[in-house]
Amino acid sequence: MANEPLVVRVTELEMTAAPKQSLPMPVNIQTAIMRVPEIPLPFYRFLYLQVGRRWTWVDRLRMSDEALTGVLHDKRNCVTVLSVNGAPAGFFELLQIDEDTVELSHFGMFEHALGLGLGKWFLLQALYAAWAMNPQRVKVTTNTLDHPRALQLYQMFGFSPVATSEASVLPLSDEERAALSEAF
Repeated sequence: MANEPLVVRVTELEMTAAPKQSLPMPVNIQTAIMRVPEIPLPFYRFLYLQVGRRWTWVDRLRMSDEALTGVLHDKRNCVTVLSVNGAPAGFFELLQIDEDTVELSHFGMFEHALGLGLGKWFLLQALYAAWAMNPQRVKVTTNTLDHPRALQLYQMFGFSPVATSEASVLPLSDEERAALSEAF
């Protein structure tokens, strides 16, 4: 079977004020949120693969070690990991684009953490972290391969669409999947 590109609808969103919501931490679940400066590449790739497999995240999996190190260890970039009951359960990544703009460049949770009532709470923690950087606006991009309620969730927390476009995503080939299976 040929590895055909998938056409996706991309929506860029931004918010210009910190969220006013507050959500209680889910009960009977031990959670920890920890920033991981200078994140080791194998750990990052593991997180990225576990979160992004269902949503066809491929870009960072195809980056060389040098290119990925350059992105992740840039002082403007920040990776924060969610743990649930002692195991990694998701992550978010923030990029300070400039003095006025922070981008929520990646956000997601592992499959085992879905359905526990953590998604909205974890997104709110990501937004609190973004606004703690004192920007004028926070940006995020989603597409039709992401969770079906991603766009709705972002809008519920105060994001507004500012642009839409079409793009194509080339899913991992059988060879790329096999190589990742060997690595993880």
